[in-house]
Amino acid sequence: MSVDWVHVIMALDQQYTIQSARQANERGELGDWVADFLASDGSDNAVLGEQLRDEYPLWFGPVRIGFDRLHRLAGPPDQPTLERLDEDDLETVESMEESIDEGWTPPPFVATWQDDHLMLEDGNHRAESVRRSGDDSYWCVVGVDSDHERRAAQAAIDA
Repeated sequence: MSVDWVHVIMALDQQYTIQSARQANERGELGDWVADFLASDGSDNAVLGEQLRDEYPLWFGPVRIGFDRLHRLAGPPDQPTLERLDEDDLETVESMEESIDEGWTPPPFVATWQDDHLMLEDGNHRAESVRRSGDDSYWCVVGVDSDHERRAAQAAIDA
């Protein structure tokens, strides 16, 4: 991923902010917000957005979640992760970290409640750049199947 692509993401992210996610949540449209965000040119992952909206009928947030509570798909070995970052990923993370240090606020991460844990579905690069900037938590929107799962997810977030 080139540095120019990172700047495209950051420019588009101005539409998909923590505040716009809050507003979508208040209107009961957070699932649509997630699908639209993932379909945007910066994310370019409309298939995932549609899948998440279809599989997770209830969304809440944004809520601040500690990185130790999120199962991440990519990241450093000392964090919950399934695979390591490659060189292109590291370049993206470093560019985003610099932008955060210069005042950029990334959009919220997208997570889902799966079995007994929160899975970070979208935002792995942002999560790593935020972590490297010194934070141990960040804003997430969370998809769940039921009110019961929402309570379980909230309990895991609050633990």
